[in-house]
Amino acid sequence: MAKVLGIDLGTTNSCCAVIEVGSPQVIANREGARTTPSIVAFTEDGERLVGQIAKRQAITNPSQTIYAVKRLIGRKWAAPEIRDARDHLSYPIVAAPNGDVKIRVRDRDYSPEEIAAFVLREIKEFCEEAFGEEIREAIITVPAYFDDSQRQATRDAGRIAGLEVLRIINEPTAASLAYGLEKTKAHETIAVYDLGGGTFDISILRIDNGMFEVLSTSGDTFLGGEDFDRAIMDWLLGEFIASAGIDLRQDRLALQRLKEAAEKAKCELSTTHETTIALPFIASDASGPKHINQVLTRDRFESLVEPLIQRTAEPCRNALESAGLQPDQVDTVILVGGQTRTPRVQQMVETIFGRAPSRSINPDEVVAVGAAIQAGVLRGEIKDIVLLDVTPLSLGIETHGGIFVKLIERNSTIPTKNTQIFTTVSDNQNVVEISVLQGEREIAKENKSLGKFQLVGIPAAARGVPQIEVTFAIDSSGIVNVSARDMATGRAQGLQINPAGGLSSDEIERIVAEADANKTLDAKKKELRRLKNKLEGLITGNERIFREFGNLLQPDERDRVGRTLQVAKEAMTCEERGDIDNALLDMQGVSRILTNAMLYKTDKPASAE
Repeated sequence: MAKVLGIDLGTTNSCCAVIEVGSPQVIANREGARTTPSIVAFTEDGERLVGQIAKRQAITNPSQTIYAVKRLIGRKWAAPEIRDARDHLSYPIVAAPNGDVKIRVRDRDYSPEEIAAFVLREIKEFCEEAFGEEIREAIITVPAYFDDSQRQATRDAGRIAGLEVLRIINEPTAASLAYGLEKTKAHETIAVYDLGGGTFDISILRIDNGMFEVLSTSGDTFLGGEDFDRAIMDWLLGEFIASAGIDLRQDRLALQRLKEAAEKAKCELSTTHETTIALPFIASDASGPKHINQVLTRDRFESLVEPLIQRTAEPCRNALESAGLQPDQVDTVILVGGQTRTPRVQQMVETIFGRAPSRSINPDEVVAVGAAIQAGVLRGEIKDIVLLDVTPLSLGIETHGGIFVKLIERNSTIPTKNTQIFTTVSDNQNVVEISVLQGEREIAKENKSLGKFQLVGIPAAARGVPQIEVTFAIDSSGIVNVSARDMATGRAQGLQINPAGGLSSDEIERIVAEADANKTLDAKKKELRRLKNKLEGLITGNERIFREFGNLLQPDERDRVGRTLQVAKEAMTCEERGDIDNALLDMQGVSRILTNAMLYKTDKPASAE
C-alpha cells in the first residue's frame, strides 16, 4: 500500500511521520534530523536551499533567506499582523496589485504558498528516498484557529509540492490522536495547549472508547515563538541604541544576527538561569566597531515575554466556556510546540487548569505523529478510532442592513451542513448577491470576507416573495462550500471559497508546470550541493589530521597531500560534477595516507620517540 505522509508544516520547524506496520514512525531527513527547519533560501547563482542548509547560511544571506512563511500564508497585505511583521523580517515582502502578500527574491515575487511548497517538496523527496517509492498523498496539519483562507492556501501549497492533500486537520487534534493512541478504551477529557513558532491554539477534547471528540477550540494565529524572539530582539535593539546611539532596525544583516542570537538565548533559558548574548562587530561608527555583549537572565526574559504568555490565558478560558467545562473537569493538559519548554509557560498552564501539564510526549513530533495516525485511520491501517473535529469560527452571510447571519456556529462538529431560506429586499429583484463571511461579530463588515457570488435570473415578484435557499457545507478538512438556489425555478449557483490572498487554479498549474520543467536541473543542483557538502567535510577532517600528524609523512608525501588539499578547496568553487568527483577520490586517497600515518604513530615503539 502506498505511503501517506503525516506532515506538521510548522512556522519554525516541520516534521513528517508515516504508519509502518500499524505504528507511526517519524522520518529523519537527509541529515539524520527528525525535524527540518521551515526555511528556504536563494543563493547568488539562483540555487534554492531548503531546511538546515538554508538556515546555516542565513546570517550571510539574510535578505534572500525566507523563514516563518506560515505566518503569511492565506493573509492579505492590509492585515494588521502583516503590517506589524514587516519591520522585523530580514527579507522583503511586498503587496501584489490584488492586495496579496508576496515575498520578493531579486527580480521575482513568490507567494507564501510557493515558499511553503518548497518545504513540503523537500519533505516529500527525502521520504521518497527513505522508502524507495513515489509518494503522492499527505495529511497536513494547521493551527486549529486557521480560517478558511489559510486552510485553502495550505492545501494549495501541498498541491504545488506534488501532493494530494487528503485532509487538513487541526494541530491540537492531531496531538490528541498521538496522545490517545494507546488509550482507545479510556474515558478522559484533555486540553491541548499548543504554542509553536508562530501560532497558539487551545483545544478541549473528550476521548471515549476510541472516539476523539473536539468539544471546543480557540487561539491566536499570530502568537508564538517568533514573538518571543522578537521581544528579545527589541530589548537588544533598545539597549544598543542607549549604549552606542545606533539603530540597527534597517540593517538586514544585523537583524538576522540578532534573530539567531535571540532564539539561541531563549532556548538556553529553558534550562539555565542566565545566558550571555555576544555579537561582536555588529556595527561601527566614526569611533570604531561596536559590539553587543549582554547578559540576559531568566527573570528578565520572563518579564519581556510575560504579555505574550498572558495572551494565551483568554483563549483557554474561552475554550473551557465553549466546552461547558470548569478547569478541574479537565483530566490532562498536553503541551505541544517548542515554546512550551519555557518554564514560565508551563507555570501559566498550571495556573489556568489547576494541574501540572503532562510531559509524556515530544512537543516537536507529536503533531506529525497524529497526522500519520489520521492517515492510518483513513487507509484502514489503524482501527477503533473515530475523530470528530470542529470549525473554529462561525460562518454565514451578509443580509440587508449589513447584518451578519450565522448559518454554522463556531465549534460545530465537522463535517457539517446547514440550510436557511432568505428572500429579496426589493420589488422585481432578479439578482441576489451572496456575501460569505467568517467571524463572530454581529455587524457584517467587522468579519472576514471569504468571497461573493451572484444568483441571477430570479423571476419578477414583490419583495419578500422569492425564496432563496442558501446552504453552507464544511468538509472534514474544514473547507467551505456555499450554494444558493431559487426554489421557484431551481436555478442555482455556488462556489468553493477561494482563499483571500491565495492562488487561482491557473496560478497553481503554472507553478506546478514550472517546477516539473526545472525538476532535472534542480535535481542536478541538489546532487552537486550534496557532493560539495561531502567534499567540504572530507577537506575539514583531513586538514585537521594533516596538521596533527603531517610531520610523520615523508617530505614528498607531505607536499603531495598539501597540494591535493589545495586543489580540493579550489574544486569547491566548481560547478561541474566531474571536478567534484575527482576531488572526492583524491580526498579519499589523502584519508588513507593520513590513516596510515596515525597507525604508524600509534604502533611506533616508545624507544623510537
